[in-house]
Amino acid sequence: MMAARTLTAFLAGLLIVAPAQAVPVPVHIIAFNDFHGALQPPRQAVIAPAPGGATVRVPAGGAAYLASAIGGLRAANKNSVVVAAGDLIGASPLVSALFLDEPSIMALNLMHLEYSALGNHEFDKGKAELQRMQRGGCAVLAMRKPCALDAQFSGAHFSYLAANTLTEDSKPLFPAYGIKTFGTGRHRVRIGFIGLTLRAAPTIVTPAGVAGLTFTDEADTANALVPVLRRAGADAIVVLIHQGGETTGTYDDKACPGLTGDILPILDRLDPTISLVISGHTHRAYICEYGPSHRLLTSAGNNGTVLTNIAMSIDPVGHRIVSQRADNMIVQGEGYAGTPVTNLFPIFAPSAAVAGLVARYAEAVAPLAARPAGALTAPATRTELPSHETVLGDLVADAQLAATRAPDRGGAQVAFMNPGGLRADLVPAPDGAITYGQVFAVQPFGNTAIVKTMTGRQIFDLLEQQFDGGPHTVENPKLLQPSAALRYGYDLSRPRGSRIVDARIDGASIDPDKTYRVTMNSFLASGGDDFPVFRSGTDPFVGPADVDALENYLITAGTLTPPPGDRVRNLTPVPQ
Repeated sequence: MMAARTLTAFLAGLLIVAPAQAVPVPVHIIAFNDFHGALQPPRQAVIAPAPGGATVRVPAGGAAYLASAIGGLRAANKNSVVVAAGDLIGASPLVSALFLDEPSIMALNLMHLEYSALGNHEFDKGKAELQRMQRGGCAVLAMRKPCALDAQFSGAHFSYLAANTLTEDSKPLFPAYGIKTFGTGRHRVRIGFIGLTLRAAPTIVTPAGVAGLTFTDEADTANALVPVLRRAGADAIVVLIHQGGETTGTYDDKACPGLTGDILPILDRLDPTISLVISGHTHRAYICEYGPSHRLLTSAGNNGTVLTNIAMSIDPVGHRIVSQRADNMIVQGEGYAGTPVTNLFPIFAPSAAVAGLVARYAEAVAPLAARPAGALTAPATRTELPSHETVLGDLVADAQLAATRAPDRGGAQVAFMNPGGLRADLVPAPDGAITYGQVFAVQPFGNTAIVKTMTGRQIFDLLEQQFDGGPHTVENPKLLQPSAALRYGYDLSRPRGSRIVDARIDGASIDPDKTYRVTMNSFLASGGDDFPVFRSGTDPFVGPADVDALENYLITAGTLTPPPGDRVRNLTPVPQ
């Protein structure tokens, strides 16, 4: 009887013992995007709220300060991972670009980056050179000599992820995803990271850079990988995507006002299992909860000026995210003339290791960067005028026309520059001086000037395509910046195909049946930026590098007054 009562009591005791509760595992994801080889502080400010409803300009960026900010977050959070959303290299300043972005890859290694999506600029120098960035080595695969300062280049210690970038055999160029494990035993969780490039990459990259590659639909690709990652044990799935949006809020405005952009239709179609999307491409900083599922969408601006800290809590038993929150933090390290540091935000000390790396490469490039390259009486900027024309765009178009106008240099009559190819403003020193480093920063892609023969009809088609071709719309036009010889107006209230008004070259109306010699950069010559009519040109002549054309134009001019920006007129009637 005693044994029976003991067993009964034991069984009864089992009924009142509560089951063990799962303890959520905290994980921190540290993210950034669009670094673009910004090893040195980019003299860029983040607009941030200040007491009393005012705003303040906070100087930010620089690889050594970004590394310090990342290091602090990693030290404070045991379970952490550093990830990025592409465009880490390409369109880089001279200190990185002159060395094929090798120092930027080295700096990113020192930041303990683990996974990154591919951006469009990763393809600037082609697939083979991108693979060298990942794997290392000193094979000559681009115009410049690799390993110019270091005898060896070990490549990226992080993994590029390329789920929707397929080679000729329909396999991803790099792994489609990566899985990171945090914790041990019953307190272990795993996060799967999917890397995606914007599907439209081929339209904004020189065709040679993406030859043989196919870019598949972003949402379809990610959704197909969800069951794969679940079977592999992923408790949470994160998308790293080089596509993004814009908001009207400041860098860390959790209300995410006015969110728009090409990322939205992708978010609308993503599997609800994907609850975090780390984005880029638009160079905007935002934190958003999107849609009925409150999917978290983040972006960290550009050039290492902002860093996103994402705190995630994961249930290791239920294999789900319990909570997540993101905060954007400004990477303030040092000020510059007109924008001093502010105690309203943390000021980071530089990472000694990264600062040493940057200093070594900066010293090597300094003589070239400081070389005088003419003078300007006023800044030439990318700021759009009411017509969408820019002073800098006009200036660069003039430079390319000057370099190719002579009969033995192409015989050009007019030139066009794409606004996306202008990466920095030309702001002279107080005495008006411009340096080669500044000129290079304007056009860091290594394009050449190409002259082709085009008919007047093709030029009309080209101008019309600015408002009605691919992503170019009446609401969001993309104007090619013209040289001084070309002047025209446009009326967006008129039907498609008839919006160009009074187009003239050297004062004479463009004749649809006449031929003209037209200069463009090699990116446009191959149909870049969704202007395929450029491919139709004939009798090509290869001119100088675009950066050389601009430098020579400035030096020849001595002291140049920037053009007034009056070549294009917006004649659209204003609604009454």
